[in-house]
Amino acid sequence: MKTIQVPTRDQVSEASQVLFDQLQKRSGKVPNLYATVGYSATALQAFLQFDEQFNHGVFAAKEREAIALVVSQVNGCNYCLAAHTLAAKVRGFNLDDTLAIRRAEVTDGKLNAILQLAKSIAENQGHAESELVENFFAAGYDEGALMELVGLVTVRIFTNYVYALTNIPVDFPAAPVLATAEL
Repeated sequence: MKTIQVPTRDQVSEASQVLFDQLQKRSGKVPNLYATVGYSATALQAFLQFDEQFNHGVFAAKEREAIALVVSQVNGCNYCLAAHTLAAKVRGFNLDDTLAIRRAEVTDGKLNAILQLAKSIAENQGHAESELVENFFAAGYDEGALMELVGLVTVRIFTNYVYALTNIPVDFPAAPVLATAEL
């Protein structure tokens, strides 16, 4: 099987180079996963725009990181678990919080409703358990929030699948492994 390498800036199109430069300026680096998506400027631009739109939605930054963690746990994406564990800590979660989020076992009722539903959506290919949808609505969310949750799950599935297909090097500190019994 062909090994996918993380491209350098010089190995991608001019359009991707512009996006790399924006990422470098904003974050101080171009993460390996983003660089790999950058083999296609269309894919990288679409991903960045789709992801960015959710910064203006109903879910706070901490909630978005929690969704990223639980979906990445479902999909076994070590890259995204590492990146989003670090991001979650920046957003105010501690390591124990991130582990509880990955297990979808948090004490905050609203966050728990979000995580349980996001986990079910990811595990069941969109066919979430109806009880979890009802719990989400009972927690105060509406149909618009449901559509945004599906979008956030979808964004993360995209990156999870890119990593699964490429197994590129993880350039963030590794996230702790959850024991099978913890899931």
